[in-house]
Amino acid sequence: MIDTVKWTASMAQIGGYAATGFGFATWALPFFAVGLLGWLAVGLAWRDRAIILIHLVAMAAMLTGLATRG
Repeated sequence: MIDTVKWTASMAQIGGYAATGFGFATWALPFFAVGLLGWLAVGLAWRDRAIILIHLVAMAAMLTGLATRG
């Protein structure tokens, strides 16, 4: 199960990078959100504080950006 979440989250993040690179900013955020939440879940399942920390910080940055973009 964890392998499926890791690969899905990784592919989603790659999709976010691709969307950003090709100028599809509207699609980038949902891809990054799926990847972020997937890797956060993996970090929590593994009790890996480094993975948890980086994805909590990324989530805070994304939410801050969404809140101030309007």
